[in-house]
Amino acid sequence: MPERAPNIEDIKDELIFSTSRSGGPGGQNVNKVSSKVTLKWDVAKSTQINSNQKDIIFNKLKNRLTKEQVLVLQEQESRSQFVNKEEVIIKLNDLLRKAFVVKKKRKPTKPTKTSIHKRVKEKKLKGEKKQWRQKPDH
Repeated sequence: MPERAPNIEDIKDELIFSTSRSGGPGGQNVNKVSSKVTLKWDVAKSTQINSNQKDIIFNKLKNRLTKEQVLVLQEQESRSQFVNKEEVIIKLNDLLRKAFVVKKKRKPTKPTKTSIHKRVKEKKLKGEKKQWRQKPDH
């Protein structure tokens, strides 16, 4: 049975949120309000997920983890800190769901008889063409 993605409600206590000032346009508001939200989750020290789930996260999300196996996500689209916090939680949930999707194994198909005959015929024609290019032996 495939491993299930961790539930956000279960790991919510382990999530660490920090805020900072957003970059980009926004006038004076950008200089006064800390609306950018950074989420950190120490996957290695998590007690809410089992070792199989940790292995899947380490393998599938390795480019998003720090050296200390901490998952870091940021959100700064909105000017509202609350909205950004909600968005970063949604982003984490989507990431985890996608990481736990099991890809279907590809079943290789046999080439059809027609395609085999066509390939052999083209090879013969190419060989004949090259034969005509050679200098005759005298």
